[in-house]
Amino acid sequence: MESKTKFLGHPIHPMLVTFPLGLLATSVIFDVFYLATRRKKWHETSYYMIPAGIIGGLCAAVFGFLDWQAIPGYTRAKMIGLWHGLGNVVVTALFTASWLMRKSPRREPESPAIALSILGVSLAAITGWMGGELVDRLGVGVDRGAHLDAPNALSGRPATDVETGWMERIIETAEPAPTRRM
Repeated sequence: MESKTKFLGHPIHPMLVTFPLGLLATSVIFDVFYLATRRKKWHETSYYMIPAGIIGGLCAAVFGFLDWQAIPGYTRAKMIGLWHGLGNVVVTALFTASWLMRKSPRREPESPAIALSILGVSLAAITGWMGGELVDRLGVGVDRGAHLDAPNALSGRPATDVETGWMERIIETAEPAPTRRM
């Protein structure tokens, strides 16, 4: 099932999810660094990464929702997509609560704020797996007829087209290997 929202021939949602996942996961890593070192720079950086991740997640959600609407009803993909999306709403809520509890980049985060972030990133690992299941197993967001020799997305040709003869042209123009005499 092809994605309904594309940029330069590729689905937008998978392009955007890398930012919130990276920002939110790294904010948790920085919180752990803070707990290990008690250096302010770690929790201050984490404080700023969380809202950036939340905003990125909301942007990605718009395109994910548009793609989810196009999945045929009563399919495994529709149900996995629903759980993926709802789970990510919970992830966003957990990180939002964590960020609000921190109140300021100068204020040390309390344990509940860090715990919510850890819970959020743990759930994001599960919902990320669900996103992978949608693409890799269920073919959501994959061009119809995609194959290993499909033409470039910018070519304007459908994935079902086959680059005919390109390998043969390479073989024909290559010089034959020298023969060895024994």
